This record gives sequence, structure tokens and C-alpha cells, in this order.
Amino acid sequence: MSGLLALLDDVAAIAKVAATSVDDIAAAAAKAGSKTAGVIIDDAAVTPKYVQGFAPARELPIIWRIARGSVFNKLVVLLPALLALDRFAPFVITPLLMLGGAYLCFEGAEKVFHALFPHGDAQVAADHDVADPAHLEEAKIKGAIKTDFILSAEIMTISLAAIEQPNIWLQAATLAVVGLLVTAAVYGAVGLIVKMDDVGLHLATRARTGLGRGFGRGLVAGMPVLLRVLSVVGTAAMLWVGGNIVIHGMHELGIDLLYAPIKSLAASAARAVQPGFAGLTEWATTAALDGVFGLALGMLLIPLATRVITPILAALTGQSSAH
Repeated sequence: MSGLLALLDDVAAIAKVAATSVDDIAAAAAKAGSKTAGVIIDDAAVTPKYVQGFAPARELPIIWRIARGSVFNKLVVLLPALLALDRFAPFVITPLLMLGGAYLCFEGAEKVFHALFPHGDAQVAADHDVADPAHLEEAKIKGAIKTDFILSAEIMTISLAAIEQPNIWLQAATLAVVGLLVTAAVYGAVGLIVKMDDVGLHLATRARTGLGRGFGRGLVAGMPVLLRVLSVVGTAAMLWVGGNIVIHGMHELGIDLLYAPIKSLAASAARAVQPGFAGLTEWATTAALDGVFGLALGMLLIPLATRVITPILAALTGQSSAH
């Protein structure tokens, strides 16, 4: 009997430790997730464009495939790679993070450049000329997963930096929780956004009350506006997040050419308003200045990417640069 009681005591102690670990993981995941809010907004705002132009029946399957690719990116590729780098080569993480931030600046600046100076895109034209919709769908999904990889890398790296777990196993568990929760939140929201017009059409034609039918018509009319707003928000978030990552990375490397002046200007702006608005003003000023830097950096990267990097990659992969 004494042996059984001792065993039960051991089991209870193990269960208590396990429960504490779960609480620690949940708390750390919440803290880490809050640090990635900007990238999450970016991810949720950018993704709906990948299902535009497809039949309604294909929208959710496409989002599901992108979400599966996102989970693979986060848990199978990025999680072990980041943990290995954090343990054996932590000095590499900041430059890699800055490289991802520069890519976001390039993507955002390219969208701004295209909006200001509309021009034909050979790849887009080729996509529209493709007779096989399945080929276009595959291309869109691959493009979405590629962009998601960059955003996921930013999310996971920022999360890793915010985690203060005592061992690698709790770090891994926390990163996995963050990855799964962020993916579910982002692609769940995207699924709701892209199906709202279908919900509106259903209500507009089948709702039993005039109020319900009017609400449905409002949803149908409002969704194109919402998608355009999301496109603008996504571009702004790319520039803001990318610029912030690069500037913060420079600061981590001891280069305070921009970090300190931006902090000083943001603090001055906060002092110039009512105390209740100081925090919001400081954040908005920092985000705006980060975004201006991100746009400038992205514009500088456009010719480098299109005239140097793309032809080199095309030569290495044996594909034409136009394609």
C-alpha cells in the first residue's frame, strides 16, 4: 500500500509539473503572439488576393491548401531551423530577419510603384492566357505559400525572441502553439472575408425579412470595398513591418542611424498631445516613419530585384526571366 501511495504521489507531482508547463507555454505563446501583431495583420490582409478571380466553390479549398502550406512552413521547416540557429548560431538570426524585412519592403514598394505607374506584367499576362484553370490555381497557391513563408519566418523569429522558456522543449512547444494559433486565426479570418459575399447573396435572395435581405445586399455591395481596403492595409503593413524589422535589426547590430532618431521623434510627438493619446501617438509616429523608410528601401530594391536578382535566378533555374 505504501508503494502505491508513493507512486500516486509521484504521478500527482508529474501532473502538477505538466500543468505548470502547459500554463507557462500558454502564457509565453500569448506574449509572443502579441509581439507579432503587425505581421499577422499583414498576413491576413495580403492573403485574400490569392483567391480573387476564382469560382466561389474553389475559394475555401484554395485557402485550406495555403493554410496547410503555412503550417508546414512553420512547424516542419522554420521551427527546427530557428531552434538550431538559436542554439548554435544565434548571430545569424538578426541578419536573416532583416533579409525577410527587406523582402517585405520590396513587395510593398512594388505594389505602390504599380499603383502609381500602372504597367503590364508579363507573368500576370501569361497567367491570364493559360487555358487550364488548375494550372493558374497551382501557381497562385505556390505564390501564396512563398509569401507566407517570409511572413511565417518573421512571426516565428519574433516569437522566438520573445520566449523566455528554460529549455529547448518548452521553446519548441511554445513556438508550435504560436504557429498553430496564428495560422488558424489568419486563415480563419481570410475564409470568412472571402465568403462574406456568398453569405450576402444568400441573405439577399432567401432571407425571410426585408431587413435580412437589405443586410445581404449591403454585404454584397460592401465586399469589393472591403477587399480594396484590405489591399491598401496589407501594402501599408508590409512597408511598416518590413521597415521596422530592418531598423530594429540595424539597432541590434549597433547601427543607430535611424532607430534612435525615430524613437526621439515619436517621443516628442507623444509629449505634444494629451496624455491619454500619448501611447497611440508614439506608436503611430513610429509606424509611419518605419513605413516611409520601408517604402524608400523597397523602391531602391526594385531595380536590384528585377534587373539583377531575377535574371540570375532565371539563369540558375533554366527559366526565362520573363516567365
